[in-house]
Amino acid sequence: MRAADVEAVALLEAEAFSTPWRADTFRTLLERPGAEMLVLEVDGVLAGYAVLWCILDQGELANIAIQEQRRGQRLGGILLDHVLAVARSRGVRSLFLEVRESNHAAAALYDSRGFIEIGRRKDYYDSPRENARVLEKRL
Repeated sequence: MRAADVEAVALLEAEAFSTPWRADTFRTLLERPGAEMLVLEVDGVLAGYAVLWCILDQGELANIAIQEQRRGQRLGGILLDHVLAVARSRGVRSLFLEVRESNHAAAALYDSRGFIEIGRRKDYYDSPRENARVLEKRL
């Protein structure tokens, strides 16, 4: 991700999440040493993005999203596979994430890549309030 991508990323964020991050958040993260900010383009157009935080041998997939009209085209898997490769290259041994209990499509993707549930966070999400499944993948 580059500064020029931030506005498109923020629009996708607002489309994908009920409590989206602002563009300023992405701009700040671009300068954060442990952050990996990734974009996926299809035919020169932003189709998805991911935010990965790496601290020593642990990582967190903070956000990942694909444009609604491009979902179901396996782009989420392509982007997630790239996130996993970047995490490995940064020395990450355990990658964590949270996913809404009702987000069955995302959960199926994570399951297909070997993530396992290690816990739940009650009322983690707002709008609507919902529990999160905490997942981990050992790299």
